[in-house]
Amino acid sequence: MESFDVIIHPLRAFLVEIGVYLPRLAVAIVVLIAGWLIAKAVRFAVVKALRALNFHILTERAGVDGFLQQGGSETDTTELFALLVYWVVILAALIVAFNGLGLHQVTDLLTRALLFLPKLLLGLLVIIVGSYFAGFVGKAVQRSLHNAGISDGELLGRIAKYAIVVFMVLIAVDHIEVGGGLVQDTFLILLAGVVLALALAFGIGGREWAAHLLQRWFPRRHSDD
Repeated sequence: MESFDVIIHPLRAFLVEIGVYLPRLAVAIVVLIAGWLIAKAVRFAVVKALRALNFHILTERAGVDGFLQQGGSETDTTELFALLVYWVVILAALIVAFNGLGLHQVTDLLTRALLFLPKLLLGLLVIIVGSYFAGFVGKAVQRSLHNAGISDGELLGRIAKYAIVVFMVLIAVDHIEVGGGLVQDTFLILLAGVVLALALAFGIGGREWAAHLLQRWFPRRHSDD
């Protein structure tokens, strides 16, 4: 009889644990299914809303869609935004489900991922707006220099455009907090090296080249002098 009790008591405790755990598991499954359905609805709504606001035109003119297509992606930036929002909802549902199951370590990991996605969304938005603004500034510089009679206006306009794009990418990377300050420090070191190399080239043998550029850019002013 005692040997039977030794066997039955652990089995009874195990069945009690299962009885307590099964309702939690059922609630977690319901939460996951509801979260998946809500995520799909939110993704569809985000795509419709962004296209109604002509967000896809902004990303196309900014060159972000073309960049994604060159990388082999079949989706545009609008769908990418919607996909990120979709995963925000999915992660939120997973956090609720695993928290109900008592898996706190998994919940902490998912919470970090959930906090990262909004930063990624904002960083992507900064790059999109910055690229659009950079294109506008580049064209404005090109027109202004063309009206001033400078033949290299297109080159200088591109330099202005890409300088703004790089600056906005650095802002986005700093906001996302990827790699800490390593990316910014590396860029500043490379920029300082380029500036130093140009300064040395100009000081050693670039005087005639600079004079030729000035003569080409401002022919009227030099001819009047």
